[in-house]
Amino acid sequence: MTQELEIELTDDQIDRYARHLVLPEVGEEGQLKLLNSKVLVVGAGGLGSPLLLYLAAAGVGTIGIVDDDRVDLSNLQRQIIHDTNHIDHPKVQSAANRLKAINPDITVETHTFRLTGDNADKLISGYDLVADGCDNFNTRYLINDACYRQKVPLVSAAIMRFEGQLTTFRAFEEGDKPCYRCLFGDEQVAEKGSCADVGVLGALAGTMGSLQSVEVIKELLAIGESMANTLLLYDSLGTTFHRMKTKRDPACSLCGNK
Repeated sequence: MTQELEIELTDDQIDRYARHLVLPEVGEEGQLKLLNSKVLVVGAGGLGSPLLLYLAAAGVGTIGIVDDDRVDLSNLQRQIIHDTNHIDHPKVQSAANRLKAINPDITVETHTFRLTGDNADKLISGYDLVADGCDNFNTRYLINDACYRQKVPLVSAAIMRFEGQLTTFRAFEEGDKPCYRCLFGDEQVAEKGSCADVGVLGALAGTMGSLQSVEVIKELLAIGESMANTLLLYDSLGTTFHRMKTKRDPACSLCGNK
């Protein structure tokens, strides 16, 4: 289905997005750009919850959600987009209901399946940007590779225990911009422990998911400094942020020198 482009703001939209419109870096042109953007969010869990809420509130016009899981009671400690009444419901549907309640302007596309090598490229090619909030290494590699092939920017975040990390990948562009494999290698590393095994501070998901939403909006609007060659590490117990410069690995099997 072809998306109908917004060409001017309605009176209601001028009121809704008023705090964006007074920002010189956003303004009416930027808000229309957001309304005409399509973002795919992988995972409607801890990171996906605040990320989805803020993207919907910001007026990102089309938001895709891909997740094959159902809401569980143990999710509600951090997955704030869901509530007790939606236990056992598909996460994508629970999230979609909440997003439409926040902002009826937007279109929400639900994908109730797991990303695989057979479907990732086709799905990702239909979006302007992908935000990765998944919880396993294999899916991160899959998303990274598909985004590289389809030339789609990727904003990626991860959390565990009391720590989080955030970066943006645009390795398909010229310059010293790495992909996920450049930073973490090719090997599909066995999980040392999931959040279910080692735990995670619920509010940490809010911190990192909110930061991730800011980076998504920056990328869509092409404002500020992109994190395409920066890895941000957050230690919640020490209340410290550490920025690391990252580089493309010339030997990377995906984006390195051929």
